Amino acid sequence: MRIATYEQEGKQSFGVVIGDAIVDLGRRIGDKYNGVLELLRAEALAEVAEVLVGASADVKLDKVKLLRPVPFPEKIFCVGVNYTNRNAEYKDGSDAPKYPSIFVRTPDSLVGHGAQIVRPPESEQLDYEGEIVIIIGKSGRRIKKENVREHIAGLTIMNEGTIRDWLRHAKFNVTQGKNFASTGAMGPWMVTTEEFPDFGKISLETRVNGEVRQYDSTENMVFDFEYLLPYLSTFMELKPGDVIATGTPTGAGTFFDPPKWLVPGDVVEVEVGGIGTLRNTVGDEKN
Repeated sequence: MRIATYEQEGKQSFGVVIGDAIVDLGRRIGDKYNGVLELLRAEALAEVAEVLVGASADVKLDKVKLLRPVPFPEKIFCVGVNYTNRNAEYKDGSDAPKYPSIFVRTPDSLVGHGAQIVRPPESEQLDYEGEIVIIIGKSGRRIKKENVREHIAGLTIMNEGTIRDWLRHAKFNVTQGKNFASTGAMGPWMVTTEEFPDFGKISLETRVNGEVRQYDSTENMVFDFEYLLPYLSTFMELKPGDVIATGTPTGAGTFFDPPKWLVPGDVVEVEVGGIGTLRNTVGDEKN
């Protein structure tokens, strides 16, 4: 299933995307679940499948504004340097990491599919990072590797946009450069786990104005899904709706010579096998 959060005529709802249309779940079960987060907290995805039986679509996709699939997750984890050739891209002579690099983002740093990513006035170094995203569906602490799949509700896509020069404002800190408002994006929807028989063979491609900048597969991850959930849940309880952006491949704009920063008018597309394409334009922040 493809589950989306959307806005139509100023009203927010959530639903299942079928073809080019949406079956509105808010209309059918909104009295029980106020949105995707509440649906996940209730572990009620099976109920959605029942609601779809005999249901007709309510609205066309092109008539709505897609929002973040989980509008306000409790936690957004991001994983750094998580593809096999990414460490070499830094050219610092360091060994491959023994443990994943983890940082967090705020929901307001991410827009939905089709919305504009903004370049802030403080920097011209707006960069893209295409990533596959895990959305948690079942709470867990110290999750065992063999139980990882049952804790995942589905997958989505993130452009984990970054203000590069603000990553270097402190010695051990990337928070500033990762959390400028509306510099990244997430969407277009969450695809539930039954659509992914093998988490180890999911492709990712990032394009800027049609030019392929990044391409890789989860089979080349240093820390795969079966590692990340047990690791993260060691020090923090993972809860339904929590988001884990699993890292970006080589090819971000900062590693070109000269760097290829995003500029107003650019179109960034991140395509993930089995999910679809997250597409956003770029513009300057308006004061």
